[in-house]
Amino acid sequence: MAVRIEKDGPVWTVIHDRIEARNAVNPEAAEALHAAFLEFEDGDGSVAVFWGAGGAFCGGWDLKYASSLMEGNRFDTELESLHFPEERGANPRGPMGPSRLALSKPVIAAVEGPAVAGGMELAMWADCRVMAETAFMGVYCRRWGITLMDGGTIRLPRLVGMGRAMEIVMTGRKVPAEECLRIGLCERLAPHGQARRVAEEMAREIARFPREAMLADRASMIATQGMPMEEALRHEWAHGLDAIRNEGTAGAARFRDGKGRHGDFGDI
Repeated sequence: MAVRIEKDGPVWTVIHDRIEARNAVNPEAAEALHAAFLEFEDGDGSVAVFWGAGGAFCGGWDLKYASSLMEGNRFDTELESLHFPEERGANPRGPMGPSRLALSKPVIAAVEGPAVAGGMELAMWADCRVMAETAFMGVYCRRWGITLMDGGTIRLPRLVGMGRAMEIVMTGRKVPAEECLRIGLCERLAPHGQARRVAEEMAREIARFPREAMLADRASMIATQGMPMEEALRHEWAHGLDAIRNEGTAGAARFRDGKGRHGDFGDI
């Protein structure tokens, strides 16, 4: 099975396991990844970790599959299903699978080895990225005439700024993990071979906090990108009140009664 989910209470780890192709994504893997993250969205998991087995996060779109699309004029017919559906409530699939999903719960990418081309786009789709010190990103599809089709031209400038994104996209160069951390393309580094462990620790750290408030703050950061300040402030206020009503007053009472004093996050 190319994709499986390992569940540890509130932390679900989605594992892409096409080791023979460095976890490059063909249509079958895209469908399986898309289905796995929809299962997470609908299930009782709180945080997902996205990891590629065998020492590679993802080598991108499967170019062997892509090369076959010119046989018998298959290009348009094969990609027809990837056009954005018009009907409301649909969960559109991108060429790489889940890259067009707007989940209500967080995903952490655990990156070992390459996360290149479409694999870089999948890593950027996640909320946060933990990279092994030996891992790297890069728009490697630049050399083959393949465009970024899974949000890369949108998410990369938002993460690192327009000028730096332009340079990375146009040159297609390798971006090592240390540079990714420095420029905001990842949030934590891990020793070689330990990205999954560190990402799962981060997921457990997130999952133990009151859930509704965390999800409300996450949703506000996503929704208010690009909004004028006053509109964004109004949105934040309106969409945060229910979480305070449902969780915040009880949390304040726990603090009043002695929990979590002096910045102690271990006793909440």
